Amino acid sequence: MGAEPSMGEDGLSAPRADCIADSAGGLTFDVTDHGGPDPAHLVLTHRDTGEDVRLPLTPAGDGSLRAALPSSVLLPEGRWDAFAQVAGEEPRRLTPGLNDLRSLLDRVPSGSRGFVAVRIPYATKHGNLSVRSWLRAPHAEAGELLVSDREMTVSGRVYGTAITPKAHAEIRSRSDAGPALRTELTAHGDEFTFRVAYEELDAGRWDLWVRPEGEDGLAVRVARLLDDIADKKPIFTYPTARLDTGRGRIAVEPYYTSDNDLAVLVTPAAAG
Repeated sequence: MGAEPSMGEDGLSAPRADCIADSAGGLTFDVTDHGGPDPAHLVLTHRDTGEDVRLPLTPAGDGSLRAALPSSVLLPEGRWDAFAQVAGEEPRRLTPGLNDLRSLLDRVPSGSRGFVAVRIPYATKHGNLSVRSWLRAPHAEAGELLVSDREMTVSGRVYGTAITPKAHAEIRSRSDAGPALRTELTAHGDEFTFRVAYEELDAGRWDLWVRPEGEDGLAVRVARLLDDIADKKPIFTYPTARLDTGRGRIAVEPYYTSDNDLAVLVTPAAAG
């Protein structure tokens, strides 16, 4: 048997949307038909700014209404809550149906437009439908992480720009405005590798960047975006290393932030 339909505050069954993602970064929403003749829209509302993106809902021929969010429509980075709105009525929060996100797995964007757009629909903790959007120009996608007792080796690929012979990586303290730690970057075409030596890090949170064009070019945040997981933090976990340095004993843990950016947490560790 299927799950019981979600109920809205007005006592009516909450409309539900199935989502299909395409490899170009677009999304299609199939929403429960409201059953009336009035026009309807799917409304995406940015959770922080309140900005709306309105998409017409049109009959899909199978008892549902369909809205398309093509990759050509830019969706600023952030979390977007999904609503259905019939003309003259208040928007109603959508609940998630079936998500077909297979095209997001192992996605390799061309980067020819100078940016990478990622949209991943997901269920919130309250059981509502939202879309997590990223818009990176350019983008450095984190791949395999090799973690040892004293260092981490980061592999990845750059999209939207070229890696030049001047390229290097940077390890930046989130709380200290001082100069970043610079580390050598090895490149093969658009792919890169660099090393994070734990003994060089003081206590705090450290963010990882690459500079494909060297000191005079853009700094590009290293993140993991090109899959179907909206929140990497609880999914991708790595062992904590403990080591002695000239400044004392530390514990080091790589992790992904709530924005799926790659970072390192360093804390003082008890001797032992």
